[in-house]
Amino acid sequence: MADNQIFMVAGLGNPGRNYAQTRHNIGFLVAQSLVATHGLPPEKNRFNSSYTRGVINGLNVVVARPQAYMNRSGPPVQQLAAYFKIQTRNIIVVHDDLDLDFGRMLIAVNRGHGGHNGIRSIIEALGTKEFNRVRVGVGRPQGDQEVTGHVLGRFAPSEACDLDRLISLGVDACLAIMERGVSAAMNLYNARD
Repeated sequence: MADNQIFMVAGLGNPGRNYAQTRHNIGFLVAQSLVATHGLPPEKNRFNSSYTRGVINGLNVVVARPQAYMNRSGPPVQQLAAYFKIQTRNIIVVHDDLDLDFGRMLIAVNRGHGGHNGIRSIIEALGTKEFNRVRVGVGRPQGDQEVTGHVLGRFAPSEACDLDRLISLGVDACLAIMERGVSAAMNLYNARD
């Protein structure tokens, strides 16, 4: 990796207390854990994002939580990337994924949005899908529950006990992408059950 490269980890979610511990905010939770674990400076607010910049394991990293609500995540990510001159291939977006069972996680690159409005917004704002994604499984709703109620709902007690492990896995996946490259990170994490 070149010395002057800057990475961005953008954790997706919705701002506000009501959404803080919901499935849709798993990206926020991973981003906050990355900041706390590595002692990055306090967040600043700019470009409709809460973000911080620091060094993690020798790498220059911007960690951001767009504050424009999930379906408008694109402009804040694009504006921060432009401001810090971050190449698209160095952007890592962490988000919830209905198509993965709770507790599963996959790394992807250059994929479509798969119906995720936050990813759709980022693809539109960047004009490309060639960024990295850490897809964190929140599972599909059970029974008659609507998708919206599921993703905006809090984690079930049976899930809450495993949430810390899942957040840690998300943090480790982001670090692996930055340190080893996305192909190596995919080989490392996507084969896991």
